[in-house]
Amino acid sequence: MFRHQGKRRTFKNNLRIAIVLSFVAGIVNLAGFLAIHQLTTNVTGHFALFINDILEFEFSNGLAYFLYILSFLLGSFTSSLLIEWTMRTKKLNIFILPTLLESAILLLVVILTDLSTLQSPNTIACLLLFAMGVQNSFVTKISNAVVRTTHLTGLFTDLGIELSQLFFLKKETNSKSIISTIKLRIYIITFFFLGGIFGGFLYMKIQLNVLIIAALILLTGLIYDDMRHRFLLAKRKYRHKKMA
Repeated sequence: MFRHQGKRRTFKNNLRIAIVLSFVAGIVNLAGFLAIHQLTTNVTGHFALFINDILEFEFSNGLAYFLYILSFLLGSFTSSLLIEWTMRTKKLNIFILPTLLESAILLLVVILTDLSTLQSPNTIACLLLFAMGVQNSFVTKISNAVVRTTHLTGLFTDLGIELSQLFFLKKETNSKSIISTIKLRIYIITFFFLGGIFGGFLYMKIQLNVLIIAALILLTGLIYDDMRHRFLLAKRKYRHKKMA
């Protein structure tokens, strides 16, 4: 799920990565909101608040929302930069570095808040938005824009369009394709919701330490995917050797 791209990518690949990353985004979204009362997985609302503060000449408040937007953008830029660099060097799976970076930032927020060196809500928001920018960029790239996991506006729009198309389908192949994408959207929405419930419940128990679990889910998914890939390669080589 962290490896195949283009035509080699299957519905199952997209479904697996959608489940993992939407669950993580749900955790970050709720934990960030409960900790600092800011949305930390998307920038749509922050953009509206930024404009409002500019119109009311509240430039100091507006600057904070501008930094939120910039952090998400910078995360997306950094993720894409790492992917392009890895593609050229061909030394690693191109999605390892963005996944490790996102995990590291989530753990960094936990460590710094536990050490009481990170007390500014704006800094926490910027770090979490950067991490979600990283995630949104690499999942968009790996799935060819089929999967998006950090915000739901586009998902509900696409879901509404696809549900309406079910009433006008003539070919069975088109029906199967649209039903598959509807299924994918529903899984993303469901696991974003479940991640939020999970994150909110654990936040009441362990505060921002819940982000450790989000990072561990990312790393576990990456390790599992790499081990599974190695196993399948070894299995394929064994079959070829047996047939030879």
